[in-house]
Amino acid sequence: MNRLFNRLFLSATVVVLLLFVALWQWLQLNHEFSRNQIQQSLHLQLAEHMAHINPLLSQGITSDAALKEAFHDFMLLGPSFEIYTLDPEGRVIAYDAKEEKIKKDRVNLSQIQQFIAGGDLPILGTDPRSTETQKIFSVSPLVTENGLHSGYLYVIIGGEDYDSWQALINSENQPKLWGATIGFWVIFALILFVLLLGFFTRPIQKLASDLTRLKDAPLEENLALPNRYNGSLEIKKLSEHINHLLQELNQQHQQVKRQQQAKHDFLLHLSHDLKTPLTSLIGYIDTWLLSPPEERQAEYIEYAANSGQNLQQLLSQLLELAALENGQISAQIAKINLREVLLDLNQTFAPRAKKLGITLDFNVTDQLQVYTDPQLMRRILNNLVDNALRYTPKGGTITVYSETHHDQTWLAVEDTGAGMHKHEVEALKQLSMQQLNFEPNQALPQLGVGLAIVRQLLGLLKCRIDIKSTPGKGSHFMIELATH
Repeated sequence: MNRLFNRLFLSATVVVLLLFVALWQWLQLNHEFSRNQIQQSLHLQLAEHMAHINPLLSQGITSDAALKEAFHDFMLLGPSFEIYTLDPEGRVIAYDAKEEKIKKDRVNLSQIQQFIAGGDLPILGTDPRSTETQKIFSVSPLVTENGLHSGYLYVIIGGEDYDSWQALINSENQPKLWGATIGFWVIFALILFVLLLGFFTRPIQKLASDLTRLKDAPLEENLALPNRYNGSLEIKKLSEHINHLLQELNQQHQQVKRQQQAKHDFLLHLSHDLKTPLTSLIGYIDTWLLSPPEERQAEYIEYAANSGQNLQQLLSQLLELAALENGQISAQIAKINLREVLLDLNQTFAPRAKKLGITLDFNVTDQLQVYTDPQLMRRILNNLVDNALRYTPKGGTITVYSETHHDQTWLAVEDTGAGMHKHEVEALKQLSMQQLNFEPNQALPQLGVGLAIVRQLLGLLKCRIDIKSTPGKGSHFMIELATH
């Protein structure tokens, strides 16, 4: 019963049966109406003829004793008729029946007047032998020899005997007729609705079959439903919506695969970045341990310490990147003096730059007030300057300055180092890994931990970045600043 076909079939069958019963009742009423109309039309002048051929009635006599025998003769000729005489007020006077059969002793004159006036047939009048039902009739006024109105000759068409025989015949034939009719309609309804419901539910069955097939299909394929649901606009729309969802699911699946591949490649590069200082650290320590005590040089320990610091910095950056991707860091925007941040940055990197033979030049006015998160901005500049120191050769220059273009303030970090390739520049401009948009088989660029952190932090601060870089000539980073 949970299947749509079964529920529709059962509902439709019940509706058809109810409609059949209603139709049957309507046909019965219509048949009875037509029968009464025909019978009354055929016997329209019956009472008038009876009054004309009977000498007593033609003289306007309405008494019971005089007419009872005449009524008996008339009813022998027409067993379905019941004959009465009425006085001018409609009271029953004469009839041929036992007195206990008369249930009403007065007939409604309004129906008699309507009949005499030629009203639309059928006209139902009072049945003296019933307290509830009304029947068709024929009536004729009775007039005495002196021209006085003495009453009416009132003839019921289809009297009690007629009803008894009709009820007997109906009791024998009605069950057969009902059984045959209902059986025919049930079989007809079954065949019709099986065909119709099969036709209308065929698109749903196709849709269910296609979805079952897609359930076992691998996500690598372009999943889509075939365009073969033409039976119903709703089913067609549903298939289009499902295809749209499948397309989005496939795109998300491909995006997840690209992100997984990007993380895999990132880990490979990260392992290389970690391996270099770790190898250097172990190498210097081993060299120092293998050397005779009198030949052990302090420079080996210093080199090993520098490698350890590089390793520690990479691990810290890796933890920071993980915190950024997990949403554990949020921006706290405040109005700050950017020169104070740059002074701290200069104190941090000046000794290292001097040791590497690289010139650091920080040129920002004292009045530059910006709205940003000072801690996050400091991390961005730390990573950019650290990356520049790493790839700028001895004798190079790293410059940090502010400038205004079209009423927009920018902070520039410029170096004369190794530079970046075009695909690396485009990757850095993306604010998050989820916004990357590469072809499925295209290799994702790797930025290193520092630049990956820069990209995430710029996304938190909602800052644009403009990058110009040429391999072998250096890079120029422009960070948009909010001054109001």
